Amino acid sequence: MRKILPILLVSALTLTAGLAQSHHHHDEHDGHDHSAHAHDTHDAHGCACHEHHDETFEPAATAFHHIGDANAFHFFGNIYIPLPCVLYAPQQGLSFFMSSKFGKMDAHGTAKTAVDRYVMVDGSVMRVNDTKFPAGEVAIECVNHKTTKVDGKDVDQFEVVYKGECYPLDKRSTLDGGVLGGGITSFYDFSITKNVFTMLLAFLLLFVLFRTAAKGYETRRGQAPKGIQSFLEPIFVFIRDEVAVPFLGHKYEKYLPFLMSIFFFILGLNLIGQIPFFPGSGNVTGNLAVTMALALFTFFVTNLSGNRHYWEHTLWMPGVPALLKVLILTPVEIMGLFIKPLTLMLRLFANITGGHIVMVIFVGLIFIFGQSGANLGGGMVGTLMAVPLTMFMMALELLVALVQAFVFCILTASYIGAAIEEPHHH
Repeated sequence: MRKILPILLVSALTLTAGLAQSHHHHDEHDGHDHSAHAHDTHDAHGCACHEHHDETFEPAATAFHHIGDANAFHFFGNIYIPLPCVLYAPQQGLSFFMSSKFGKMDAHGTAKTAVDRYVMVDGSVMRVNDTKFPAGEVAIECVNHKTTKVDGKDVDQFEVVYKGECYPLDKRSTLDGGVLGGGITSFYDFSITKNVFTMLLAFLLLFVLFRTAAKGYETRRGQAPKGIQSFLEPIFVFIRDEVAVPFLGHKYEKYLPFLMSIFFFILGLNLIGQIPFFPGSGNVTGNLAVTMALALFTFFVTNLSGNRHYWEHTLWMPGVPALLKVLILTPVEIMGLFIKPLTLMLRLFANITGGHIVMVIFVGLIFIFGQSGANLGGGMVGTLMAVPLTMFMMALELLVALVQAFVFCILTASYIGAAIEEPHHH
């Protein structure tokens, strides 16, 4: 069991480094401090804070806001727990400070203090890429939000109003090449976001659990499991006997630490995301950057473990006509190498994100029927509908948390098993 610990450490640290470059934040929900954030009434030549027009409650936007990543933990109204911001811009070097330095944030995480040309907007750090804007800590008037058409698509843009002047904001930089909606801007964000913090928290909890169990086995050698041992051992034995041994055969011990690390890491993150009122609605495995990193681990372990038989049947199937191999079979097999981790990534992401979104939308029934507090009777009806539906979804999500960790683990074992399988001679 102790073999899992170093793999957990490597996995957590690698995912942390990857996610710090790849985290994303979504749109807004109702209840925003509109003195600091204006909407879609931008005058191209105006440099004033825009007037706010009343908005209706949008369940989808609210759901995405709550499951999105951010530079601070947000819960119970306008309460924020700051996190470290590690930012680098080639023109001004490295900046390191806590997100609380941006000042008081509204319900959406927008603050009215710029720090070294960085601004906190909707819980994410953006940057003023203009040397005319002063460095250091500067009080800004507001952040304007506008929507413009780029190649026929609506694109959100933000700008800071400072002393009657408007300064456009660069969004966070991501190394996704635009696949996840990001790209390189004028700075790099290596901050410890709430998703990264949650991963580190999950790693720490798993480390304590497994270390406690390991010490128990050392001090109670030959005795029946007790305490945390009796909880972890059945799960460990089940994964070993029902997943590792059937798929990997006599080589299972070599890959067992990796399979256990994958299973318990995903399970830990899924369960943390189910804790009611957990700050920021932890949704780590509902983040494509995280599921992509996990899938890449499987991809590299599988293909680096592949024997001659595996690669021979992937690239050049013996006994099959050459024309058929070149035109159909070999391209399909090569595509399959990449489709397998892609399906792992999307399956975990979609199931976890979908459940979180549905729960938030069910809670949103209270505000929809109650017309955001204007209709007391409607709010009561919405509550009577929302509570049982949300409780049912929470129970279902507990099952999904276990099933998705197991599915990821068993598919990983099947892929590795296919890569190390020895040829059968008749």
